[in-house]
Amino acid sequence: MRKLFVAILGVLFFSPAVFANNWGLGLKVGVGENDPKSIKNFDSAITAPQNSLEEEEVFAGLEALYEWDLNSEADKIGVRLGYEGFGENKAEKSAKTISGSNVIEEEVSLKEETYAIPVTVYYKRDNGVKNWSYYAGAGVTFVRSKLTYTEEEEVETLGGVDVSEVSDSESLSDSKIFPHIVAGAEYRFSELFALGLEAKYNIGAKVKKDGWVLSDRSGLSGALTARFYF
Repeated sequence: MRKLFVAILGVLFFSPAVFANNWGLGLKVGVGENDPKSIKNFDSAITAPQNSLEEEEVFAGLEALYEWDLNSEADKIGVRLGYEGFGENKAEKSAKTISGSNVIEEEVSLKEETYAIPVTVYYKRDNGVKNWSYYAGAGVTFVRSKLTYTEEEEVETLGGVDVSEVSDSESLSDSKIFPHIVAGAEYRFSELFALGLEAKYNIGAKVKKDGWVLSDRSGLSGALTARFYF
């Protein structure tokens, strides 16, 4: 996958039209589908006096793009390379018990960490400054997910003297490449700046390993992007 990204960047940087001022950089924030199935199963399977479940649907990202002019300046073909970081999905369970003269505190947690690198090719109808422009395209996304299980136990006397502390952690991680389609519009405030709205549909974005669903971002997402052209 790294070789693919290097090849794409090489094509962009060494394109004959590299000085055509059609480069862009974007800052993105969005909300999308998120189904942390294994974390929700974990949350419902273990009961404890204190517990919490966090499901994060918000993501933030960066993108770099280049657009080639077609027959007219209004018709363009573009390619975007991005990075999207998702908020953590997490479930925590904790309990405190008294056994004889000892107080035992136990805490277990399951946490998901996921990021994605999408590559998109799109057609754009550029209507210029002070106007809305529209685009649609498709591409592939590389996603990497990690699911970590942590268990901690602390024992102390009723007087507050530490007796022992035990911690254990295990993790599963895996990657996947899946297709996506996009459609959006952006308003060009000036030659340098535009604000865009985008809808994206991820197809088959579930990452699984050893019977665990590490993450599942399949479905629809929406994003607001500030783009700077140069």
